[in-house]
Amino acid sequence: MSTETILPQAARSKPTVYVLACRDGSLYTGATLDLGRRLSAHRRGDAKYTRGRLPVSLLACWHPASFAAAKSHEARFKRLRRAQKLALLGKGEAYGCRVYSNVRAAAAYVTRVTA
Repeated sequence: MSTETILPQAARSKPTVYVLACRDGSLYTGATLDLGRRLSAHRRGDAKYTRGRLPVSLLACWHPASFAAAKSHEARFKRLRRAQKLALLGKGEAYGCRVYSNVRAAAAYVTRVTA
């Protein structure tokens, strides 16, 4: 028997690193197995950092091979300076993974913050 038969994962359960743009211009980075659930928590104000910085919008996300890798990517990304983070997201690849970005939100965010 495979482990999938014994411990089935939900179809949406996928290791994800995500980057949010906050109202105050800051970037929030997190790692999760359920991006939809986590985004809902942020938008409801259930996440400590983003609670006072609402509304937030998803700038980008990527899917590492495992949750351990996602936590590692999150930590590495958080150590970058702001310009380095935006440049990495603009390349469309982060740590060997394809970056899915909300181009419109990212463009509006960068224009608003740098203007």
